[in-house]
Amino acid sequence: MTYPTFKSLLAGAAMLATATIGTGAMAEAIVVGGKNFTEQQLLSEITVQLLAANGLEVDNRSGMGSAALRTAMESGQVDVYWEYTGTSLITYNKIEEKLDADATYAKVKELDAEKEIVWLDASKANNTYALAMRRADAEEKGIATLSDLAARVTEAGDLKLGSNAEFYARPDGLKPLEEAYGFEFGRDNVVRMDSGLVYQALKDGQVDVGLVFATDGRIPAFDFVTLADDKGYFPAYALAPVVRAPILEAHPEIGELLNAVSAKLDDQVMSSLNARVDVDKETIEAVATSFLTENGLVN
Repeated sequence: MTYPTFKSLLAGAAMLATATIGTGAMAEAIVVGGKNFTEQQLLSEITVQLLAANGLEVDNRSGMGSAALRTAMESGQVDVYWEYTGTSLITYNKIEEKLDADATYAKVKELDAEKEIVWLDASKANNTYALAMRRADAEEKGIATLSDLAARVTEAGDLKLGSNAEFYARPDGLKPLEEAYGFEFGRDNVVRMDSGLVYQALKDGQVDVGLVFATDGRIPAFDFVTLADDKGYFPAYALAPVVRAPILEAHPEIGELLNAVSAKLDDQVMSSLNARVDVDKETIEAVATSFLTENGLVN
């Protein structure tokens, strides 16, 4: 029987220590999440590049569904991502009370703190839902507001809506909107599709009205007009970074870095960034890098 030498035992211990240190380093990576549409993928990439440029280990896990992403954060599988105040208020916290933008932010900040989720500074970008039409078609039909749309649908019933499946079913979605404005498209006049396909379907005339995100760059690029929400149905969807409290305590610099990004964002900036990807076909990585560089956020 051959016994291990002291030298071989020492080498084995060193290997074990190295493996343990490696595992710990991997576990300390900041997991950056994001939803599965352009704006979110851009913000995830901006976050990843910014944190990495400041010496933090990062793991990019963008492209998730909204509910799955929130669950991942609550369970500690995602450490930071960009969220919308209205989504947290209504979808995650089940608050039905109508609140203005400031009250919405204050409420979700308070409620999510109980789940160890910290809301950093809200940006001026408000990516609320909106219904859009081709500008020429809207002008021809005399539709400028959601009340105008409701009247036309009730009278003629000849308009088709393109909507993603989530909005069709969510508690701040289509049915409550129809109730608020007193009309109904009817099941046969609602075409459910992926969010990204709505814009092309509206542009090509496959639908007459499309569910859009207010900061999407394709709205001006395709000459769409968003219909005024004259009854104030849609809540504020201010865009802000959210971070798990233990991560922020361990890395307080994340708060400073992401607040600096938030201060640079408004509807026009976000729409322009989105258009560079969706219309001009630039890569998400390139757009994120140029944003950070041009705003002096990285060297």
